[in-house]
Amino acid sequence: MDILSQIQNYQPYNEQEVKDKEIFLKYLNSFDDCLTRNNEYGHLCSSAFVLNKERTKIVNHHHNIYNSWGWLGGHVDGDTDLLGVAIKEAKEESGLNNIVPISKDILTLDTLPVYGHTKNGKYVPAHVHLTVAFLLEGDERESLHIREGENNDVKWVPIEKMVEISIEPYMQYVYDKGIRKMRELKYTN
Repeated sequence: MDILSQIQNYQPYNEQEVKDKEIFLKYLNSFDDCLTRNNEYGHLCSSAFVLNKERTKIVNHHHNIYNSWGWLGGHVDGDTDLLGVAIKEAKEESGLNNIVPISKDILTLDTLPVYGHTKNGKYVPAHVHLTVAFLLEGDERESLHIREGENNDVKWVPIEKMVEISIEPYMQYVYDKGIRKMRELKYTN
């Protein structure tokens, strides 16, 4: 299924997602390049909530740019397989090799503000990340590894601590929403 169809078929969880879905669809219908970072106004990203098999812990990494703990994920960079991007990014950012989808459906949809910052010595202007997130499972017995240049720590945390360890107020909302939805869908206790 193409990205436009995935977003059109997504059932918003709340009023915020209803509005953000409208923004996603406007971007997808207005810009030829919202799948790449060439679109400096905003572009698609795919993220992951990676749970352990027991569904009690979630992988978080300490992101270098945001200086905060959070989920795994990244830019789609032209790839139309949103789930595949979430899995690839989760593996790269955590060092885990055995990551599988708990569901192939999009779990959450968010339009996230990104403040202007410097990356690799270049200034990146403020823009938005049109972010979908998926629910994945990782093997807690595997070793976690830092991805140089991306994060400076990776760890499993109890699900109920994910919101608490993030210092980004809007991301706290996003994580809380994702966790509530996981629980309502009976993916966690």
